Amino acid sequence: MAAVVELYTQFNRVWIPDVEHVWRSAEISRDFHPGDDALHLRLEDGSELQYPVETSRLPPLRNPDILVGENDLTALSYLHEAAVLHNIRVRFLDARTIYTYCGIILVSVNPYKALHIYGDAVIQAYAGQNMGDMDPHIFAVAEEAYKQMARNHRNQSIIVSGESGAGKTVSARYAMRYFAVVSKSSSKTRVEEKVLASNPITEAIGNAKTTRNDNSSRFGKYTEISFDRKYRIIGANMRTYLLEKSRVVFQAANERNYHIFYQMCSCADRPDFKNLRLLNAGQFQYTCMGGAVGVEGVNNDRSAMEETLSTFSLLGLKEDFRWDVLKVLASILHLGNVDISHQGSDRSSVNPSDPHLSVFCELLGVASSDALCRWLCHRRMVLRSETVVRPVGRAQAASARDALAKHLYAHLFERVIARINGALRVPADGHAFIGVLDIYGFETFDTNSFEQFCINYANEKLQQQFNLHVFKLEQEEYMREDIPWTLIDFYDNQPVIDLIEAKMGVLDLLDEECVFPQGTDQNWLQKLYNYLESNPLFEKPRLSSQAFLIQHFADKVEYQCRGFLEKNRDALYEELVDIMRASDFPLLANFFQDSEEQSQPVNKQAFRVKAARPSPRPSNKHLRATVGEKFRGSLSLLMETLNATTPHYVRCIKPNDHKLPFEYDCRRVVQQLRACGVLETIHISAQSYPSRWTYTDFHSRYRVLMTNQELSLTDRKQACRATLERIIQDSNQYKFGRTKIFFRAGQLAYLEKFRVDLLRAACVRVQAAVRGWLQRRRYRRLREAAIVLQQYVRGQRSIRKTVTPAALKRGWAALVIQTTWRRYRVQRIYQLVRLAAVTIQAFTRGWRDRRRYKKMVETQKVVVLQKHARAWLARRRFQTTRRLVINVQLAFRVQQLRKKLEEQNKENRGLVERLTSLASSHSHSAERVRHLEATLEKTAGEKTALAAQHHKTKEDGSKVIGQLQQEKEHLIREKQSLEHTFEASIKENKDDFEKIKRNLQEEKEKEERLRKIAENNLDLQRRDGDSQTDLLRDELRRSKEERLRLQRLLEDAERLTSDLQEQVLQLSKHVKVIPELRRDLHNMQSQSNDTERRRRQQSEHTRAKMNEIIRKMLGGVGEEEELLSRVLQRHQREQADGHERQAEVLSRKVEHLNKENLHLQRLFQEKSHLHEEVHLEITRLTQENAVIPELQQSVSELQRHKQELELQSTESADKTDEISNALQKKVEEHRLQSRASEQQAEDLKEAMQRLQEELDEQRDSNQRLSGHKVSHAQEVSRLSEEAACLTAHSMDMEEQLDMKDRLIKKLNHQIRSLETSEKDKQAAAATLAAPKEYLGMLEFNREDEARVIQNVILEMKPRGVVVNMLPGLPAHILFMCVRHTDYLNDGAKLKSLMNAVIIGVKRVVLDHHKDVEMLSFWLSNMYCLLNCLKQYSGEEEFTKQNTSRQNQNCLQNFDLSEHRQILSDLNIHIYHQFISVLDKTLTPMIVPGMLEHESLQGMSSMKPPGFRKRSSSSSGGGGSGAFDAAGDKAFTMGSVLGQLSLFHSTMLQHAMERSLLAQAVKQMFFLICALTFNNVLLRKDMSSCRKGMQIRCNISYLEEWLKDKELQSSGTMMDTLKPLSQAAWLLQVSKCTDDDAKEIVETCTELNPVQIVKILNSYTPIDDFEKRVAPSFVRKVQSLLQDQDDRSPQLMLDARYRFQVTFPFCPSAQPLELLQVPTSLSLGFLTRV
Repeated sequence: MAAVVELYTQFNRVWIPDVEHVWRSAEISRDFHPGDDALHLRLEDGSELQYPVETSRLPPLRNPDILVGENDLTALSYLHEAAVLHNIRVRFLDARTIYTYCGIILVSVNPYKALHIYGDAVIQAYAGQNMGDMDPHIFAVAEEAYKQMARNHRNQSIIVSGESGAGKTVSARYAMRYFAVVSKSSSKTRVEEKVLASNPITEAIGNAKTTRNDNSSRFGKYTEISFDRKYRIIGANMRTYLLEKSRVVFQAANERNYHIFYQMCSCADRPDFKNLRLLNAGQFQYTCMGGAVGVEGVNNDRSAMEETLSTFSLLGLKEDFRWDVLKVLASILHLGNVDISHQGSDRSSVNPSDPHLSVFCELLGVASSDALCRWLCHRRMVLRSETVVRPVGRAQAASARDALAKHLYAHLFERVIARINGALRVPADGHAFIGVLDIYGFETFDTNSFEQFCINYANEKLQQQFNLHVFKLEQEEYMREDIPWTLIDFYDNQPVIDLIEAKMGVLDLLDEECVFPQGTDQNWLQKLYNYLESNPLFEKPRLSSQAFLIQHFADKVEYQCRGFLEKNRDALYEELVDIMRASDFPLLANFFQDSEEQSQPVNKQAFRVKAARPSPRPSNKHLRATVGEKFRGSLSLLMETLNATTPHYVRCIKPNDHKLPFEYDCRRVVQQLRACGVLETIHISAQSYPSRWTYTDFHSRYRVLMTNQELSLTDRKQACRATLERIIQDSNQYKFGRTKIFFRAGQLAYLEKFRVDLLRAACVRVQAAVRGWLQRRRYRRLREAAIVLQQYVRGQRSIRKTVTPAALKRGWAALVIQTTWRRYRVQRIYQLVRLAAVTIQAFTRGWRDRRRYKKMVETQKVVVLQKHARAWLARRRFQTTRRLVINVQLAFRVQQLRKKLEEQNKENRGLVERLTSLASSHSHSAERVRHLEATLEKTAGEKTALAAQHHKTKEDGSKVIGQLQQEKEHLIREKQSLEHTFEASIKENKDDFEKIKRNLQEEKEKEERLRKIAENNLDLQRRDGDSQTDLLRDELRRSKEERLRLQRLLEDAERLTSDLQEQVLQLSKHVKVIPELRRDLHNMQSQSNDTERRRRQQSEHTRAKMNEIIRKMLGGVGEEEELLSRVLQRHQREQADGHERQAEVLSRKVEHLNKENLHLQRLFQEKSHLHEEVHLEITRLTQENAVIPELQQSVSELQRHKQELELQSTESADKTDEISNALQKKVEEHRLQSRASEQQAEDLKEAMQRLQEELDEQRDSNQRLSGHKVSHAQEVSRLSEEAACLTAHSMDMEEQLDMKDRLIKKLNHQIRSLETSEKDKQAAAATLAAPKEYLGMLEFNREDEARVIQNVILEMKPRGVVVNMLPGLPAHILFMCVRHTDYLNDGAKLKSLMNAVIIGVKRVVLDHHKDVEMLSFWLSNMYCLLNCLKQYSGEEEFTKQNTSRQNQNCLQNFDLSEHRQILSDLNIHIYHQFISVLDKTLTPMIVPGMLEHESLQGMSSMKPPGFRKRSSSSSGGGGSGAFDAAGDKAFTMGSVLGQLSLFHSTMLQHAMERSLLAQAVKQMFFLICALTFNNVLLRKDMSSCRKGMQIRCNISYLEEWLKDKELQSSGTMMDTLKPLSQAAWLLQVSKCTDDDAKEIVETCTELNPVQIVKILNSYTPIDDFEKRVAPSFVRKVQSLLQDQDDRSPQLMLDARYRFQVTFPFCPSAQPLELLQVPTSLSLGFLTRV
């Protein structure tokens, strides 16, 4: 107590009671000392007050400003009613925060205004967070319940209570919406949507407008949301309590009936509502009684009706049931309009023709309206001996009508709830549930009746359960921290509950009185007075005999006894029940089938819970249960359920009775705080140790109070203990737990005051030192200035004393004389110097001009001589070079032509040998066949007929042979003529070569003479002298440049000449060969056709004859005959196919030659006008040399073809005889011989194929040889150019000739070596099947497709492959396989391969959907494959950057645009999965690294913690510091940067395209911004100036990371951090003046007004030296932001937002033909093509 009294010092503040504001703040103006009888106070208005006090009853102290506005009321140092009320007021009015924690209670104040704090982004922000980590919110309570259900496997309950209009329904709705969002159901029925959809129906039939609330729930509701073992919603069940049935027939002023009636009346004009005969709501008695037909500011009833009807469909309720419900509701409205007329004092009547009564009977299927009229106005009395029917008065008849209406509505309400439960039926495998209880709070009105009594009774039960739960949690916390537990005295309301429900209690006496038919409210009240008068909680009012008082836990309530018995009985005449039961309307009949049925049936599939205590049993089981008994039973069941679950409490507060937004009535709020148990929680906490700090937090906050010795301790626990024992002497004021320090109420305020005093004293010392230094510096400056002034003044005084007028005159005269003399002397000197300078300049300029003239004359002469000499030298060098080049070209080309001729002859000889061997093998096989046929011929019976046919065939063959021989002789003659021509041309070439040689010799002699002349000229030039050296060097440089230019021109001319010669050579060769090949081809085709026709005729005739012979002679050998015939047919077909293939080869060759000929002709026409005279002789020689080998080759081929045709014709002519002879001798050997012939035919076919392949390979080798020859020609031309350059540079002609000779020899040697190496290569190719030039394709068989997918996709490991291979190798391999299928024009194979690739990649992504490396690898490869498909598609937009070879490799047969679209979709899927994995990995690091970790040393933002975390919220027990709650090491900013670097390196390792990499990094930066920004908005402890500095520092780290990774050019990445950067700036900037407000509005362009206001309201000072943001400043900023309504009103950033990903086209530079498949991939079954 002494420590508390010490706090009543000057300048501290206290709370004193006030009539208007409940509590009023005042400041202590004089220190209080024990024994003083008054406390001197200064009120806020400045007035003084002496407040009389006693030492034991001092007014409560006010918390320090730093603790005001805390998230948790129990974190306040002083826990009392005034502190709680003020904290809620500050949060509600100043910070615009409606939620506040009070221990385990969430206090929710109704803002009467829509707030932007319930979006999906807010739900995601609270998902997975511990309760207390974020600002208070209904979502935090829901997350806590969900997490405890999953962790502890225990059912949970959320109890939402409060007055009408406090927001209970909305809070319960948001809690259920949270569960629906975070726990999606696995089925397709979308149960969570149905759970949410049940709210519109229940609100329509159970909510109404009251004076306190426009949407007041007039019933209690407990919704059990069921979850499976994976904690996904699978169903729900709803229980209702105490529906206010009286509202159906009566509404107070300015109140309405249930919403559903007004919704139906608003839709009366709808066609489908015509049968209901509805009127305007003002025309029905039951809807216009309160006078308020509409609700101001609420959506119209018509749209609400549309929503209600659509909800029926969404829940799966049938159309018939919906219309049955509407019929019952419409009938209730018409029943209320039934007119009951007065027929006397005790009589009444109803007109049977009443239109409303008729509609009522029609809608409900009541057969007799007369019976209904009768029993509304009469009552049957059952006496002992007879039954009497007596009339009743109008009032009693109206009561009967209203009772019928109430029962109809109550039964309908129960049936609708039952149908909703059926639609939300919980499966049998329900694992756990979370219950949401939306129940009325404690009520006290001017007139309280039976409904208020039941409501307050339910709240007494809930308060008792709440007190026990809070007491239990406190006990668990103390036991966990090993702190001795002492009994806490708290209010126990069990006596009040016993007063109500115990035997002979209020309810028991009420039920007993209801048993008596003559029981009245007055009799029951008298019994209460008699039996309960001695109970201290029951009182009799002094001024009323119709009421009684009960002292509830919240307040004393007076109940009026009138109507208690009637409402408790809830009776309906039996006659009316019988009429309703006899109705033709099934729904109505079912209402009254079982009158004893409970009003709220228990769902069979509801969870069974064990009762905490036995429920009270009804006293009379044989009687009908009363309303009180039913309510007590349902309340007992509810308490059993709540006791079997872990409860969570939400207390809704109504801030004012006028429904004004953000208006705070202290008296109404404190009344509700007392009623809802918040102050009781405060009381329990205050009696123990309410303030609890971890050792780390205490050490960080109060280290300024520690001595050096205490700071030197390494154990923080010991340091904290030593500090507290030194500062607070009473050890009972605190306790040391295992992880926390527990403080009594007020001790933290004492420590804060001590800390502030210490800091203030330190600040005063610092300020004193600074101010002293400033004053001393100012004093020194003033002193120095004074000294300077003194010196100046003293100097002036001395001058005035020493200087006289005469002295001044003499001084002036002397000054004039000196000036004149000095001017004259300087003038004379200037004139002399000027004259001398002019004379020197004249002589100098004359000498320089004469020297320049002489030099110009000499230069002119030299230039003339040099010009003529250089012109002559240039002409001579050009002529010499031209002759040399021509000589070298002629020699080289002649040698090349000879070698080419030799090579072609060798090739022809090789082909002839191969064809000869093939013909011999063919003749051998034919000989064997003839032998077989000769043996069969002996058995022929009709040899004569066949011989005649054979003779005819022979004559035809001889004719053909004769023709072929003639053609052969003609070809031989042509060959001889060509040989003579070739020999003549060789002789002419030799003569020309001799002439050229003699000309060269003469030219050499001329050059020798010219060389001597040049040496004489050189001697003359050397005698010119040193004076002309510089000019000659310059001229030499220019001449060299001119010479280089001429040389380049000469080189271009020579290159053109060489190209022209090659083209002319090819042209001449093809021109000669083409006509002959055409003739040969035509002849061969005609001969082949004739031979084939004759062969076919002979084979058909032979086949017919053979069949007849076989049927006659060998009837039993049919199978062998057919086999032999098939063998012969196959053999003939193979021969025909061979001929056709040879013809096709020749035709393709001719087509190819035609194409090349056309191309060469075009080139020849363009360039034929160049150098015709120079190359005429060369063209003639090349033509003759090229014709000879081609002619020889064509002649040899024609001869071979003729021989083959002759052999075939003779074979076909002898077949008949041989077959007939063979059949008779060896029938048994047919099978073996047929097999042998088949094998020989196959060998022949293979030999033909090998021959064709060798021809193709030879053709390819010829093409490569021509390419090599072209390269040799280029090399020769280049070397000749170098030789020309060397000769041009040398002045010695003799050395030039020697060098030319050596160069020519060297070139000849190189040419010979190259030719030798080429021959070696060709020889090796001939022996080893020379390798083809690869086309960049991979060949695979159809059955190997699965192996390709398995090895390239499914078993591909990024780590083992990518590091040592080309990035994107799998994509290139797959594309090369695609190219081969396109090359084969196999559409089915291509489609199968593409589908297999896509399925395989999807499977890999699915199997490794959490592997970042695998996803990055396949994202990069699929992107590469997509680019390859585009690059080689042949489309112009994708082939602009291709090389000519890449354009040749384009796809030819198929359009893969559809597959490209599928691959693009697959890439998008992989990218989003990749980003999702990145998000999941990075998300746990962002908030700890960006916000919680102190990246700036010495900038600790610790302040008193705002929440005591629930003991079950974390498994760690509550320690904080370097480790989180789970014991893992806390993340830092370095962790975030390290993870980003890991992601970046992974993407770079897989060669991901830079644009795609930048998009992924941008998405990660947005995630960092969104999560950090959302936590700043939702965490009050993060809204401080120091935290803003830390955020900006971390943003700079991210920017440095971008620069380090060379990603700073992508400015959009930093743009994603702009909201966070501006929020950090807003936390740091000054927030006081109008200029500050304007600056905030102009700077925070990325923040919307809602976010700016939220940050300003959440700004929290860390120390007392900082100031909060004034509400006036916030309003000023809001007024400036009104013009910016175009911004999004969303409070949170959606962390799940994904930027649209793009895949720009990036062509690959990798040549496919050079790519090799590593052996480690086990792809040996793939063949490079």
